Amino acid sequence: MKNRKGNDMKTYLYLVRHAHSVYTPDELNRPLSERGMQDAHKLTNKLKNEQIEVVCSSPYKRAVQTVEGLANNHDILLVEGFKERLLSSHPVDDFDAAITKVWENPSFSFKGGESNLFAQERGVKAILALLEKYKGKRVAIGTHGNIMTLIMNHFDKRYDYCFWKELEMPDVYKLTFEQDKLLNVEKAV
Repeated sequence: MKNRKGNDMKTYLYLVRHAHSVYTPDELNRPLSERGMQDAHKLTNKLKNEQIEVVCSSPYKRAVQTVEGLANNHDILLVEGFKERLLSSHPVDDFDAAITKVWENPSFSFKGGESNLFAQERGVKAILALLEKYKGKRVAIGTHGNIMTLIMNHFDKRYDYCFWKELEMPDVYKLTFEQDKLLNVEKAV
């Protein structure tokens, strides 16, 4: 598809892993820490020249707070598909062992939790909807490390458990798409 100037129509998605947050058991309303707020401000400054046109986010407060500076006083579209994967309905005894297990067996889920396959399907469905709705735009997406990695893994298997372990808070990856085909991934900040 060509735009009015005859150039290829590419869509740029900026997947933004949220900044550091204060730990509370309330996943939905867990806010950024003071350091997280400072890092979110720095992230906004680093991305100001990217000409972001649309800002979406997981409904979780820490994800919204991380990208709100990019919204330029426009509404942030909350997308359930970008919320973090639910590992289990109850706290797990050993988080590292639990997360390793779901990555080693993508169809496995703990009681009340999401398997990698289920969470990935949810996240990819949200991505494909954005690619259709905002074709040719630059879209920032506030999200979380595990679901972000699962989405990227759908398009390129190099983005796996080891990649997730190396993500920073915050972290941004710019994905370039033509239609629903991933052309390029680059670290954006």
